Amino acid sequence: MKGTMQAQGAICPHPIVLRCEVGSGAHGIAQEGRDDRDEMGVCLESLSAAFGLHGTFEQFIYRTAAEREGRHDAPSQPGDLDLVVYSLRKWCRLALAGNPTVLLLLYAQPITATEMGEQLRGLAGCFSSRLAGKAFLSYLHAQRQRLTGERGQKNVNRRDLAERFGYDTKYASHMLRLGYQGVEFMETGALQLPMRDPERARVLAVRAGLATLQEVLTETGDVERRLKDLLDTSALPRHPDTESIEKFMLRAYREQWNASAD
Repeated sequence: MKGTMQAQGAICPHPIVLRCEVGSGAHGIAQEGRDDRDEMGVCLESLSAAFGLHGTFEQFIYRTAAEREGRHDAPSQPGDLDLVVYSLRKWCRLALAGNPTVLLLLYAQPITATEMGEQLRGLAGCFSSRLAGKAFLSYLHAQRQRLTGERGQKNVNRRDLAERFGYDTKYASHMLRLGYQGVEFMETGALQLPMRDPERARVLAVRAGLATLQEVLTETGDVERRLKDLLDTSALPRHPDTESIEKFMLRAYREQWNASAD
């Protein structure tokens, strides 16, 4: 992908202003000794990296599994780190479109947060809009299709779970979690991390195989209908506050590039 950097044991070459855990641990649904660690960050790339002749920087990826096995597509094992650091420009574009994973950075407990990073988190409300509901719904629909085999190949990642419970319970739990959080976001304009109960407990139960696939699909269908209704009834604005976000973004880059030029 153009502008993507993946390095062996390297550190992001641009200053990170915000970095958080965004995977199962952030949601409060991790199982000890069974999950990798997903982290996300935002950085302010240099002027040359943003507009130079050798490509536009968009994101930096680092995976301990890839480093260990020497191939970029090596599957992550429990305890492995999967880190993606986006340029502020790309992250803002994704967040303004309501990308469910990207939005987590505004609500998760920071690992690293500079003053600029805290200012970005302070603008969380500017990213809230009904566009996020459409994004949550789209992701939920795609995941259900994959789980049932309507899209792609069914149960290809965790065959042990499929053989034990009849379906990939981890994948199904994230599908249901996505639906719950979509409803929460459309109702409140924000996300609580870790997940609020009783939704979190239900997601954990599904992951533990304490529900049949049909029960999970029925419950997901109910949540999906609630989410669809909220597209019309939510108090959130139809579109995010792009003007405030762009103003912040331009100021952040201007300050960073001026400081680098000194």
